[in-house]
Amino acid sequence: MEELNLAGKTAIITGGGTGIGREAAITLSQIGVNVTIVGRRLSPLEETAERIHQAGANALVFQGDVSKEADVKHLVGFCVTEFDTVDILINNAGINGSGPIHIHDVKTWDEVMAINLKGPFLLARYVLPLMRGQRDGHIINISSESGLEYYEGNGAYGVSKHALNALGEYIQRENQEYGVRVDTICPGMVVTPMSDRAKGLNREKCLFPEDISDLILWLLKKRQNVKIGRPILIQTMENPWE
Repeated sequence: MEELNLAGKTAIITGGGTGIGREAAITLSQIGVNVTIVGRRLSPLEETAERIHQAGANALVFQGDVSKEADVKHLVGFCVTEFDTVDILINNAGINGSGPIHIHDVKTWDEVMAINLKGPFLLARYVLPLMRGQRDGHIINISSESGLEYYEGNGAYGVSKHALNALGEYIQRENQEYGVRVDTICPGMVVTPMSDRAKGLNREKCLFPEDISDLILWLLKKRQNVKIGRPILIQTMENPWE
């Protein structure tokens, strides 16, 4: 069965400087996708872009905060200027925030909701008119196993990921008649900078960013009439927690 040819498509990848975002950017650039990687810290973005350029592929860097509407508007305008449109959006940027709800730090709660939920909303808000107009587009949200389960003390992070799953479903239902597809991936523990400080974690038994980028690529290349109806849980066979 023939897969979609993604060469020449344009993708925005948030949180593209490290972890899952970096690996997704490298993977897509290798098959000819024009990648724009986004993040708040410039150095990791530039390192990722340099790695892509050394492999002979194309990547642009955009330093910005996905929780700020002005940054998101500027980002989408930047991509349209460079590549005419946006075909693929990977909402990967995310930060952690835990604690029991009754004593949760309010500032942390607001920051997590801004990056993990408001960011994907803003990106969708600005790319959907483009995708609807061309009757083609694909949004992939990187959620979490914490968006499907309920772990006590998971605080704002867990709530934000449950909400992100719902956001993806709303976007899918409202836009599928315009040829827009939405998929949400819920990984278990992945070896990324976010998991570096986790105590009792056996990293050899974790997922790796390459596992998630492989799934992203499969989702992007599947036939346009194929819909994945619910968030996709991807885990390891062995429990990574010691």
